[in-house]
Amino acid sequence: MKTVGNIYRKDKNSQANAAVTTGNLPEIKKLVDKAARGDFEAFGQLYTIFLDRIYRYALYQVKDKMTAEDITEEVFVKAWKAIGSCKGKGGTFSAWIYRISHNHIVNTRRNFSRFPSVDIEKIPELNDPNPDAEMTLEQQELLNTVSELPESQAQVITLKFIEGMDNREIGKIMGKSEGAIRVLQLRGLTTLRQKIGGGKYGARR
Repeated sequence: MKTVGNIYRKDKNSQANAAVTTGNLPEIKKLVDKAARGDFEAFGQLYTIFLDRIYRYALYQVKDKMTAEDITEEVFVKAWKAIGSCKGKGGTFSAWIYRISHNHIVNTRRNFSRFPSVDIEKIPELNDPNPDAEMTLEQQELLNTVSELPESQAQVITLKFIEGMDNREIGKIMGKSEGAIRVLQLRGLTTLRQKIGGGKYGARR
């Protein structure tokens, strides 16, 4: 079975899969520029491309389906209102909308001391059609432990290993340097190994 270390080494493959799900970058740039000029249909296409990812990201953080749905809706409303600021910056749209999501999630978590627990494996929206089912199951099994990490560490681990982003993208989203992201990632992985040291993820390489 794979260890946390092995999941870390699969990072490049995760990033490649994530790139496919967000569509062709030049096409996204065109859609962003059209939306920035007031083309709501173009924004609707961006909504379709990013909806599942933003919802999944929110759900992993708040662990409550209805709250995640509300956050996702509010994120896209905010994005539409501010899309004009993205004109000519289509290449950074992904980081931009995740940044909006990150800020909204942080504010939401501050307003609620805790969120109800849910069995993430039973939520159909999270079923991954990727044939690499073992990786998906490992991600799901790690979620409960990831949710126990300090907020910043949990954010980094989720963006890195669930969303497949690199440190530069995560830094833009969280407003931190790449070095700070590396430190948070290291601390998060170290804590995960300590918490589940006796399980399959804690096995030594």
